[in-house]
Amino acid sequence: MQIEAFFKLSYGLYVVSTKNGNTLNGYIANTVFQVTAEPAQLAISCSKDNYSAKMIEESGAFSVSILDQNAGSKVISKMGYNTGAEINKFEGFHFVEGQNGTPILIDDCIAWFDCKVDQKVDVGSHIIFIGKVIDSKLLDESKEPMTYAYYREVKNGVAPKNAPTYVDKSKLVKKEKDEIISKDPLSQKWECTVCGQIYDPLEGDPDGGIAPGTAFENIPDDWVCPTCGVSKDDFVKME
Repeated sequence: MQIEAFFKLSYGLYVVSTKNGNTLNGYIANTVFQVTAEPAQLAISCSKDNYSAKMIEESGAFSVSILDQNAGSKVISKMGYNTGAEINKFEGFHFVEGQNGTPILIDDCIAWFDCKVDQKVDVGSHIIFIGKVIDSKLLDESKEPMTYAYYREVKNGVAPKNAPTYVDKSKLVKKEKDEIISKDPLSQKWECTVCGQIYDPLEGDPDGGIAPGTAFENIPDDWVCPTCGVSKDDFVKME
């Protein structure tokens, strides 16, 4: 089986949120899809290891916010690489409350859906929740939604370990060009050992103040991974 074939499946990038009691939580998802039109229903796939999974089961509600293509790294980092069991993921963000009391992220988002769980399906490592859409809103018609392909290819992001599309990179087929080790520092990419974020010197990290064409060695020591927030010391050279 060739893992790369799965990369051709299309996905978006979303923030799925929920609330149980006084606790708010959310996570980054790329598996959200409409399953019926009348009534309108959305399905999401949530890892059983996610703190949100039990909260959605107990509250019976969730929301989906569609990320803008140019969404900042702060949203992806906080929602995707932290646990709501330890921090308040919504602190510092703007959000509204849905009809079920569910938090709905509006920062860096172009539309949202408020859903009430109608049924769930256990698929082993994940639970598929199917929810009836009870409200929705288009926030900005002029902006494009972020796709998972754009996130991977342009922002050099990777799926977190709990994502349905997570791939063990050791199973990937190495391309010939990746086996060439260049002495040019601008050709040498670096990888975050925590989240898999790739630093490409030719692209830099404009959101983090690093201009394109900046070699990794020339990045300030206080720079952090734009996805998970770990330090420069947690990056290693890619072979």
